[in-house]
Amino acid sequence: MFPLVAARKAVVAWVVFLALSAAVGAGCGSGSSPEVEAGPDGTPDPVLVAGRGVFVDRCASCHDADGSGTGDGPRLNRGRLLLEYPDPSGAVAVVSEGKNRMPGFGGLLTSDEIDAVLRYINEVL
Repeated sequence: MFPLVAARKAVVAWVVFLALSAAVGAGCGSGSSPEVEAGPDGTPDPVLVAGRGVFVDRCASCHDADGSGTGDGPRLNRGRLLLEYPDPSGAVAVVSEGKNRMPGFGGLLTSDEIDAVLRYINEVL
């Protein structure tokens, strides 16, 4: 009977260890894309919220969740996109048509979604 109790305790300890490890690991790195803060009326801008959704679904895997860049995609946050493309039409063209290793999303995203994700990158990231 005693070995069975010890084995159960070992299994429980291992499960707790794995759960804690996952929780700590989830806090490392950039984690998730920044949320859109509430505006003066107490609600977040719906266009920025939509842009965040597009960013999470289409951009974060290559540009990282916080826009800091990865080996697959350059940094976009902290005004980098505006520095690279001060005229918004340049950024729209890159998202729509692609550039270098980045695929074009013009056939997958509407113009409103492209505008929303660019606003999210420029105003939130």
